[in-house]
Amino acid sequence: MGFHATRRSGLALGLILSSPPRQAQASAASADVERPHGLEQRAPRIPMSRLNPDGRLGDILEHPAFTGFARLILPWDNRAYDKAMPLGQIGSLLPYHSHVNPAVVTRALNRMVDDVADGRTVFYDVYDAAQKQADPAKENTGLFFFRGKRGAPLAIIAPGGGFSYVGSVHEGFPYAQEISAAGYNAFVLRYRAGHGGRVATEDLAAALSYVFRNAAALGVATEDYALWGSSAGARIAASIGSHGAASFGGDDLPKPSAVVMAYTAHSDHASDEPPTFVVVGGQDRIAPPSSMERRIAALRQAGTPVEYRRYQGLGHGFGTGLGTPAEGWIAEAIRFWQAQEIGGGGARGVTP
Repeated sequence: MGFHATRRSGLALGLILSSPPRQAQASAASADVERPHGLEQRAPRIPMSRLNPDGRLGDILEHPAFTGFARLILPWDNRAYDKAMPLGQIGSLLPYHSHVNPAVVTRALNRMVDDVADGRTVFYDVYDAAQKQADPAKENTGLFFFRGKRGAPLAIIAPGGGFSYVGSVHEGFPYAQEISAAGYNAFVLRYRAGHGGRVATEDLAAALSYVFRNAAALGVATEDYALWGSSAGARIAASIGSHGAASFGGDDLPKPSAVVMAYTAHSDHASDEPPTFVVVGGQDRIAPPSSMERRIAALRQAGTPVEYRRYQGLGHGFGTGLGTPAEGWIAEAIRFWQAQEIGGGGARGVTP
């Protein structure tokens, strides 16, 4: 199945979508305009500095590409950050995570910098102004968009953080970068932290509904979508996979074609689970593998396709697993997801 290379401007999308994006002014000012007959017209690129793993936290918070949503890139809601903190210490902001690699973090953030420089919108509000006025905590929500091929299936990624913070820099943006490089469209969810699992799952249901309603404008296919999550985020993704978005205040939507879960102790399941890919660390003391293995056994008994990877020597929160025995697991999960697509084997024209 072929894909068109046309691109919409961030400004045009803001008029089309049900909730406008919070985007850097530079991006809106230089946005491309979609042309007829599938012809791409690229606006002049805006020079923007790239982040360096030897930089400081303020380089993220003050970067012009992230104007309006920079604080939502970082883990904690309503926290004052030390802008002088070296990016080499960014792992200290994620106490439930391990193997946080500043080079991996900045590489994924630079992908967003490049997209903004090319006139693309990278952040979208999920809730409208009235919803945020009724619940100010919803100001801490949204979707970061890493584009793949236009018209390709989508994934929404829910990072973890014990529902206390959102670890997007470690297990959100780096995942999305790999998924996008494989041709798929990837969104990273920023949900409300500090409000428990139910509220976070409601944010995923709202985000998924938003993407479905605006799929044509975003240039994504809703068939064969996948939900990815790590730690607390895996609980969120699995809950939607088990019970559907409508059970958490979202629209009545089909279940995902695949759920990808990393290192969580989630045990709840339904009788008709989506195909599931699971990774855990053998020495995880926060979410012991045994708890996940009980869920895997129940899914397999019900006939659900499951692939399971247990990596000895690893604890909790290893992210992409770069430099560890888990390195490469994201590519394996993408292949599993692709096998669940209609017809399997790259039926929608995306080859990881």
